[in-house]
Amino acid sequence: MKIHLPSFIPHPSNRRWLALAAAGLALVLMGFYTITEPGHLEHPVILDGADWLGYAVCHRITDRSFTIAGRQLPLCARCTGMYLGVMIAFATFWLTGRMRRTELPPLKLLLVLGGFIVIMGLDGVNSYLHFFPDAPHVYTPHNWLRLLTGTGTGLAMGSFLFPALAQTLWRQYVRQPMLGTWTELGQLLLVAGFVILLTLSNQPVILYVMALISTVGLLLTLGSVNVILGLILLRRDGRAVHWWETAVPLTLAIIFAIIELSAVSILRWNLTGTMVGIPGLN
Repeated sequence: MKIHLPSFIPHPSNRRWLALAAAGLALVLMGFYTITEPGHLEHPVILDGADWLGYAVCHRITDRSFTIAGRQLPLCARCTGMYLGVMIAFATFWLTGRMRRTELPPLKLLLVLGGFIVIMGLDGVNSYLHFFPDAPHVYTPHNWLRLLTGTGTGLAMGSFLFPALAQTLWRQYVRQPMLGTWTELGQLLLVAGFVILLTLSNQPVILYVMALISTVGLLLTLGSVNVILGLILLRRDGRAVHWWETAVPLTLAIIFAIIELSAVSILRWNLTGTMVGIPGLN
Protein backbone atom coordinates (compact mmCIF):
# COMPACT_ATOMS: atom_id res chain seq x y z
CA MET A 1 0.00 0.00 0.00
CA LYS A 2 1.34 3.41 -0.94
CA ILE A 3 1.24 5.92 1.90
CA HIS A 4 0.76 9.60 1.10
CA LEU A 5 2.29 12.09 3.48
CA PRO A 6 0.11 15.02 4.59
CA SER A 7 0.79 18.16 2.59
CA PHE A 8 2.27 19.98 5.59
CA ILE A 9 4.98 17.33 6.08
CA PRO A 10 8.02 17.87 3.82
CA HIS A 11 8.86 14.99 1.54
CA PRO A 12 12.07 13.23 2.68
CA SER A 13 13.87 14.30 -0.49
CA ASN A 14 13.22 17.95 0.41
CA ARG A 15 14.20 17.81 4.07
CA ARG A 16 17.90 18.10 3.33
CA TRP A 17 17.28 21.31 1.42
CA LEU A 18 15.13 22.67 4.27
CA ALA A 19 17.87 21.81 6.78
CA LEU A 20 20.50 23.55 4.63
CA ALA A 21 18.29 26.62 4.20
CA ALA A 22 17.65 26.80 7.96
CA ALA A 23 21.36 26.48 8.73
CA GLY A 24 22.22 29.14 6.16
CA LEU A 25 19.62 31.54 7.54
CA ALA A 26 20.92 31.00 11.08
CA LEU A 27 24.48 31.77 9.99
CA VAL A 28 23.40 34.93 8.16
CA LEU A 29 21.46 36.16 11.19
CA MET A 30 24.44 35.44 13.43
CA GLY A 31 26.70 37.32 11.05
CA PHE A 32 24.33 40.30 10.83
CA TYR A 33 24.03 40.45 14.61
CA THR A 34 27.80 40.26 15.07
CA ILE A 35 28.57 42.94 12.50
CA THR A 36 25.87 45.40 13.57
CA GLU A 37 26.10 45.14 17.37
CA PRO A 38 28.77 47.41 18.93
CA GLY A 39 31.70 45.52 20.35
CA HIS A 40 30.77 42.16 18.79
CA LEU A 41 33.14 42.49 15.86
CA GLU A 42 36.09 43.18 18.13
CA HIS A 43 35.24 40.30 20.46
CA PRO A 44 33.06 37.74 18.65
CA VAL A 45 33.15 34.64 20.82
CA ILE A 46 32.41 32.24 17.96
CA LEU A 47 35.16 33.61 15.73
CA ASP A 48 37.58 33.58 18.66
CA GLY A 49 36.95 29.86 19.01
CA ALA A 50 37.32 29.42 15.25
CA ASP A 51 40.64 31.30 15.42
CA TRP A 52 41.89 28.77 17.97
CA LEU A 53 40.93 25.83 15.74
CA GLY A 54 42.35 27.39 12.58
CA TYR A 55 45.57 28.25 14.42
CA ALA A 56 46.39 24.51 14.54
CA VAL A 57 46.61 24.09 10.75
CA CYS A 58 47.05 27.56 9.23
CA HIS A 59 49.86 30.13 9.29
CA ARG A 60 47.26 32.92 9.82
CA ILE A 61 49.38 35.61 8.20
CA THR A 62 47.22 38.74 8.15
CA ASP A 63 48.28 39.95 4.68
CA ARG A 64 47.34 36.57 3.24
CA SER A 65 43.93 36.44 4.88
CA PHE A 66 40.57 38.07 4.25
CA THR A 67 39.49 40.53 6.91
CA ILE A 68 36.24 41.88 8.34
CA ALA A 69 36.80 45.54 9.21
CA GLY A 70 40.43 44.80 10.02
CA ARG A 71 39.78 41.52 11.85
CA GLN A 72 41.24 38.60 9.93
CA LEU A 73 39.30 35.39 9.36
CA PRO A 74 40.22 32.26 11.33
CA LEU A 75 41.91 30.75 8.27
CA CYS A 76 44.08 32.33 5.59
CA ALA A 77 42.67 32.82 2.10
CA ARG A 78 44.03 29.48 0.83
CA CYS A 79 42.89 27.45 3.83
CA THR A 80 39.52 29.22 3.75
CA GLY A 81 39.14 28.05 0.16
CA MET A 82 40.27 24.50 0.94
CA TYR A 83 37.76 23.91 3.70
CA LEU A 84 35.00 25.76 1.87
CA GLY A 85 35.70 23.36 -0.99
CA VAL A 86 35.35 20.36 1.32
CA MET A 87 32.04 21.74 2.62
CA ILE A 88 30.80 22.38 -0.93
CA ALA A 89 31.64 18.81 -1.94
CA PHE A 90 30.10 17.26 1.18
CA ALA A 91 26.95 19.39 0.96
CA THR A 92 26.51 18.69 -2.76
CA PHE A 93 26.89 14.94 -2.33
CA TRP A 94 24.48 14.96 0.62
CA LEU A 95 21.82 17.13 -1.03
CA THR A 96 21.89 15.12 -4.27
CA GLY A 97 21.43 11.79 -2.49
CA ARG A 98 24.92 10.39 -3.06
CA MET A 99 25.66 9.68 0.61
CA ARG A 100 26.13 5.93 0.07
CA ARG A 101 28.32 6.02 -3.02
CA THR A 102 31.72 4.52 -2.35
CA GLU A 103 33.70 4.69 -5.60
CA LEU A 104 36.26 7.29 -6.58
CA PRO A 105 35.65 9.34 -9.74
CA PRO A 106 36.76 7.78 -13.03
CA LEU A 107 40.31 8.42 -14.22
CA LYS A 108 39.44 11.38 -16.45
CA LEU A 109 37.85 13.22 -13.52
CA LEU A 110 40.58 12.12 -11.14
CA LEU A 111 43.12 13.79 -13.41
CA VAL A 112 41.15 17.05 -13.29
CA LEU A 113 40.83 16.91 -9.50
CA GLY A 114 44.50 16.04 -9.20
CA GLY A 115 45.26 18.99 -11.45
CA PHE A 116 43.52 21.29 -8.97
CA ILE A 117 45.92 20.08 -6.25
CA VAL A 118 48.96 20.55 -8.50
CA ILE A 119 47.86 24.09 -9.40
CA MET A 120 47.47 24.98 -5.73
CA GLY A 121 50.91 23.55 -5.02
CA LEU A 122 52.50 25.65 -7.76
CA ASP A 123 50.69 28.77 -6.61
CA GLY A 124 51.76 28.02 -3.04
CA VAL A 125 55.41 27.69 -4.01
CA ASN A 126 55.30 30.95 -5.95
CA SER A 127 53.59 32.65 -3.02
CA TYR A 128 56.13 31.28 -0.56
CA LEU A 129 59.04 32.56 -2.67
CA HIS A 130 57.76 36.11 -2.14
CA PHE A 131 59.00 35.89 1.44
CA PHE A 132 62.50 36.11 -0.08
CA PRO A 133 63.08 39.18 -2.28
CA ASP A 134 66.03 37.61 -4.14
CA ALA A 135 64.14 34.41 -5.01
CA PRO A 136 62.63 33.97 -8.51
CA HIS A 137 59.01 35.13 -8.75
CA VAL A 138 56.77 33.96 -11.58
CA TYR A 139 53.87 36.31 -10.80
CA THR A 140 52.51 38.43 -7.97
CA PRO A 141 50.36 36.35 -5.62
CA HIS A 142 46.89 37.56 -4.65
CA ASN A 143 44.37 36.41 -2.07
CA TRP A 144 41.78 35.74 -4.78
CA LEU A 145 44.23 33.29 -6.38
CA ARG A 146 44.84 31.63 -3.03
CA LEU A 147 41.08 31.32 -2.50
CA LEU A 148 40.53 29.94 -6.01
CA THR A 149 43.29 27.34 -5.93
CA GLY A 150 42.46 26.39 -2.35
CA THR A 151 38.81 25.80 -3.23
CA GLY A 152 39.78 23.54 -6.13
CA THR A 153 41.93 21.46 -3.80
CA GLY A 154 39.10 21.33 -1.27
CA LEU A 155 36.74 19.96 -3.91
CA ALA A 156 39.30 17.24 -4.67
CA MET A 157 39.73 16.47 -0.96
CA GLY A 158 35.98 16.16 -0.48
CA SER A 159 35.61 13.95 -3.57
CA PHE A 160 38.28 11.58 -2.25
CA LEU A 161 37.25 11.61 1.41
CA PHE A 162 33.48 11.26 1.11
CA PRO A 163 33.52 7.85 -0.67
CA ALA A 164 35.93 6.48 1.95
CA LEU A 165 33.66 7.77 4.70
CA ALA A 166 30.59 6.21 3.09
CA GLN A 167 32.29 2.84 2.70
CA THR A 168 33.35 2.92 6.34
CA LEU A 169 29.94 3.87 7.72
CA TRP A 170 27.30 2.00 5.73
CA ARG A 171 26.41 -1.67 5.73
CA GLN A 172 24.62 -1.30 2.41
CA TYR A 173 26.36 1.06 0.03
CA VAL A 174 26.21 1.91 -3.66
CA ARG A 175 29.15 0.97 -5.86
CA GLN A 176 29.00 4.11 -7.96
CA PRO A 177 31.51 6.96 -8.23
CA MET A 178 30.82 10.02 -6.13
CA LEU A 179 31.53 12.08 -9.25
CA GLY A 180 30.71 10.02 -12.30
CA THR A 181 30.21 12.44 -15.17
CA TRP A 182 31.42 15.75 -16.50
CA THR A 183 27.96 17.14 -15.74
CA GLU A 184 28.29 16.28 -12.05
CA LEU A 185 31.74 17.84 -11.93
CA GLY A 186 30.42 20.90 -13.72
CA GLN A 187 27.62 21.27 -11.17
CA LEU A 188 30.16 21.07 -8.35
CA LEU A 189 32.34 23.72 -10.01
CA LEU A 190 29.32 25.95 -10.58
CA VAL A 191 28.45 25.89 -6.88
CA ALA A 192 32.09 26.50 -5.98
CA GLY A 193 32.28 29.46 -8.36
CA PHE A 194 29.22 31.01 -6.75
CA VAL A 195 30.72 30.60 -3.27
CA ILE A 196 34.02 32.11 -4.44
CA LEU A 197 32.21 35.15 -5.85
CA LEU A 198 30.29 35.57 -2.60
CA THR A 199 33.52 35.48 -0.63
CA LEU A 200 35.22 37.97 -2.94
CA SER A 201 32.27 40.36 -2.54
CA ASN A 202 34.00 41.42 0.70
CA GLN A 203 30.69 41.91 2.47
CA PRO A 204 31.17 41.60 6.25
CA VAL A 205 28.15 39.39 6.89
CA ILE A 206 29.05 37.06 4.02
CA LEU A 207 32.67 36.84 5.15
CA TYR A 208 31.50 36.05 8.67
CA VAL A 209 29.37 33.19 7.35
CA MET A 210 32.22 31.90 5.16
CA ALA A 211 34.55 32.01 8.16
CA LEU A 212 32.21 29.78 10.13
CA ILE A 213 31.54 27.42 7.21
CA SER A 214 35.26 27.00 6.48
CA THR A 215 35.89 26.22 10.16
CA VAL A 216 33.14 23.59 10.08
CA GLY A 217 34.81 22.24 6.94
CA LEU A 218 38.06 21.87 8.87
CA LEU A 219 36.26 19.93 11.63
CA LEU A 220 34.45 17.74 9.08
CA THR A 221 37.70 16.94 7.29
CA LEU A 222 39.56 15.88 10.41
CA GLY A 223 36.42 14.31 11.89
CA SER A 224 35.92 12.18 8.78
CA VAL A 225 39.49 10.92 9.01
CA ASN A 226 38.89 10.12 12.68
CA VAL A 227 35.73 8.15 11.84
CA ILE A 228 37.43 6.16 9.11
CA LEU A 229 40.48 5.26 11.20
CA GLY A 230 38.52 4.73 14.42
CA LEU A 231 35.88 2.41 13.02
CA ILE A 232 38.43 0.37 11.08
CA LEU A 233 40.75 0.02 14.08
CA LEU A 234 37.83 -0.95 16.34
CA ARG A 235 36.46 -3.27 13.64
CA ARG A 236 33.09 -1.57 13.71
CA ASP A 237 33.06 -0.32 10.14
CA GLY A 238 30.20 -1.00 7.74
CA ARG A 239 27.46 -1.36 10.38
CA ALA A 240 25.13 1.61 9.91
CA VAL A 241 21.80 0.95 8.24
CA HIS A 242 19.94 4.19 9.03
CA TRP A 243 21.35 7.69 9.13
CA TRP A 244 20.79 8.11 12.88
CA GLU A 245 23.14 5.20 13.50
CA THR A 246 25.98 7.40 12.23
CA ALA A 247 25.29 10.14 14.79
CA VAL A 248 27.36 8.68 17.64
CA PRO A 249 30.58 7.94 15.70
CA LEU A 250 30.40 11.24 13.82
CA THR A 251 29.81 13.24 17.00
CA LEU A 252 32.65 11.51 18.84
CA ALA A 253 34.93 12.05 15.84
CA ILE A 254 34.16 15.79 15.77
CA ILE A 255 34.77 16.09 19.51
CA PHE A 256 38.08 14.27 19.10
CA ALA A 257 38.95 16.60 16.19
CA ILE A 258 38.41 19.62 18.45
CA ILE A 259 40.69 18.04 21.06
CA GLU A 260 43.37 17.29 18.45
CA LEU A 261 43.29 20.81 17.01
CA SER A 262 43.33 22.36 20.48
CA ALA A 263 46.36 20.27 21.45
CA VAL A 264 48.27 21.42 18.36
CA SER A 265 47.26 25.04 19.01
CA ILE A 266 48.51 24.84 22.61
CA LEU A 267 51.82 23.43 21.39
CA ARG A 268 52.18 26.11 18.71
CA TRP A 269 51.31 28.87 21.17
CA ASN A 270 53.96 27.64 23.57
CA LEU A 271 56.53 27.59 20.78
CA THR A 272 55.69 30.91 19.09
CA GLY A 273 53.71 32.99 21.58
CA THR A 274 51.51 34.41 18.82
CA MET A 275 48.33 33.44 17.03
CA VAL A 276 49.07 35.57 13.99
CA GLY A 277 51.64 34.62 11.39
CA ILE A 278 54.90 32.73 11.60
CA PRO A 279 57.86 34.35 13.36
CA GLY A 280 60.49 35.26 10.81
CA LEU A 281 58.16 35.00 7.80
CA ASN A 282 55.57 37.73 8.41
